[in-house]
Amino acid sequence: MSEEKKLFKVTIDNITIDVEPGTSILNAARMIGGDVTPPAMCYYSKLKNSGGKCRTCLVEVAAGSTADPRPMPKLVASCRTNVMDGMIVKNITSDRVLDARAGVTEFLLLNHPLDCPICDQAGECHLQDLSYEHGKEGTRFEYQKRTFKKHDLGEYIQLHMTRCILCYRCVYVADQLTEKRVHGVLDRGDHSEIATYIEKALHNDFIGNVIDVCPVGALTDRTFRFKNRVWFTKPVDAHRNCPKCSGEAQLWMRGDEVFRVTARKDEWGEVKDASDGRPGWICNDCRFEKKDIKDWIIEGPTKVNRHSVISQGHYVGVKPQKDLLPEVMGGRGPKLLLDIHKVSEVNRPEIELSKIDGPAHSDDFKNLNK
Repeated sequence: MSEEKKLFKVTIDNITIDVEPGTSILNAARMIGGDVTPPAMCYYSKLKNSGGKCRTCLVEVAAGSTADPRPMPKLVASCRTNVMDGMIVKNITSDRVLDARAGVTEFLLLNHPLDCPICDQAGECHLQDLSYEHGKEGTRFEYQKRTFKKHDLGEYIQLHMTRCILCYRCVYVADQLTEKRVHGVLDRGDHSEIATYIEKALHNDFIGNVIDVCPVGALTDRTFRFKNRVWFTKPVDAHRNCPKCSGEAQLWMRGDEVFRVTARKDEWGEVKDASDGRPGWICNDCRFEKKDIKDWIIEGPTKVNRHSVISQGHYVGVKPQKDLLPEVMGGRGPKLLLDIHKVSEVNRPEIELSKIDGPAHSDDFKNLNK
């Protein structure tokens, strides 16, 4: 009979759970979920050695362990600190943590441009979420922001280094998913930048995944650039028989038109594993070349978090509220005082706007008076 594996008890924001030894505080918090989970801009569970760069996941350890209950004197990065038995951690219940996180957010925004109205990452940007939750109304930075020229890293990817926060995720993707990495971090200090040697192009079947792991709009899809806003598109899960990757992806559609293809992501913004257990990274062929709906087998709409701007109008499994007016009026229906359709001569009942593929145009109503 095999011995039972010893579990550690860890308390995070007054919630106690049992986790396996070697689990980081961040992953233990993710098991609890909700607001207890610290934000993470550089840590990525699918990428080895990631984390420890952005410092947004700082937490306060109020008690190190049962054996040594002394608190840690400084805030620690939860992605790089493993739990101990009896550890007590404070995240949103600590004023020190909230103050430090606001400071880290301010540092990340020092050189970041106000590109949200034109950035393709807007609506699904982790830095947007972080600044909304922990940012300040104004800035104390009085100097000129550093800027870089945009670079096309091949025919599919554009690098906008001005938006980069140096999370190193794209470097780890190239290291661990491709045969030869040709880009990395050049220079040091405030001159550091993600770049290729003599502006080489990124050519590899899986290099497109750097777009999915980028938490900001520094690496964008050139085939989707400026074509639409993500909250105007409808995400659906789809798959195809691909010899290179799992073939399981997410299509971003408007009507029957596929605007872009990405890997499927979980609630933490990380690429999900495929249904057969393989890594969920997708190849360039699926991502950039298969933009016809006939290339895919549609599984159904993606379940999107209700708090995400992408979820507007795309709720899944929502039931309409019961009409209580007849019950209140003793079974009688409401009296129609004015038929707005006859008066305005638009939005006729025979035309259901929800069934029109894409946005409604004047051509949809031109034959009404005939």
